[in-house]
Amino acid sequence: MGEKLLMTGNEACGEAAIRAGCRFFFAYPITPQNELLEYMARRLPEVNGVFLQSESELAAISMVYGASAAGKRVMTASSACGIALMQEGISYLAASQLPCVIVDVTRAGPGLGRIAPSQSDYRQATRGGGDGDYNVIVLGPASVQEMADLTFLAFDLADKYRNPVMILADGMLGQMMEPVILPDPLNLDKLPMKPWALTGAKNRRRNLILAAPYTDEELIALNEELNRKYRAIKAREQLWENIYMEDAEIVVVAFGTSSRIATEAVENARREGIKVGMIRPVSLWPFPEKAFKGMDTSVKVYLVVEMNNGQMIEDVLLSVPDKSIVYHVGKGGGWRPTPRLIYEEIIKLWRRRLTI
Repeated sequence: MGEKLLMTGNEACGEAAIRAGCRFFFAYPITPQNELLEYMARRLPEVNGVFLQSESELAAISMVYGASAAGKRVMTASSACGIALMQEGISYLAASQLPCVIVDVTRAGPGLGRIAPSQSDYRQATRGGGDGDYNVIVLGPASVQEMADLTFLAFDLADKYRNPVMILADGMLGQMMEPVILPDPLNLDKLPMKPWALTGAKNRRRNLILAAPYTDEELIALNEELNRKYRAIKAREQLWENIYMEDAEIVVVAFGTSSRIATEAVENARREGIKVGMIRPVSLWPFPEKAFKGMDTSVKVYLVVEMNNGQMIEDVLLSVPDKSIVYHVGKGGGWRPTPRLIYEEIIKLWRRRLTI
């Protein structure tokens, strides 16, 4: 691993992308991800990369399509309504099986919203806002270190599955500053070969990349191929962290920044002898269903904590054992939980557990 530096989440994401071999970055300014754009504008020329501030988010995602089709490691970044504008292009990338990394430093919505940190893009990210049946791999970092680590991983996953990968952060994580150990830079000559890429066909057969085949039969076949790939991703790439789960009777489920806040509440409750644990999803798609399989029958109550109106509840309900009860703490619009609030909810559920 490389040196330890003090960086913001946005900066750590950018530097990790460069060290992962990203040499193309196209984006349109929008808070709270602008520091990432500014970092890439400064750093990419230093490594013979290409930075371009596009005229819109639609243009940015189209430029990503072009660079990826040429076999390059490429990234874009935006937030909330900007990601919404990219959805058609993201659907095209998934249909064409083109790898790329998309960073969503979420602001509060809906609509234009405001720059307060939020997790209101969870459903947009994990369900896909574009047309058709497709999935984007979504990773949810909870620290500046993970902003670097998961960005590095995202490029490998994108190439491995020829699929877009999204880093779903929020304004708080993008702006906060923490020590981070950066990964060593990859040797660009050792990046995976991409025989499908459009690099000129003088000494090989002609490649063709289509966002949609020409016939119904071919489009049905493409959807079947994509679905097989998504099933493989779900089987292999579920990521999560268990905290105090050995004897837990109440389980908190939280991701990203919310999990940082919830961890303090769980630790405070533990000090009082309350058997509470936490599952932190790291991959948001595929959602880590395996974390909930084979759960001890003593766990009957789950508390979902997120900075939105309850967008992750559906995934939790589909994953927990039958007869489990799932509660929620969260609000949209830039609301942020406190350790005290979550602690009080845990205490309430602990006192009620024997009657459930």
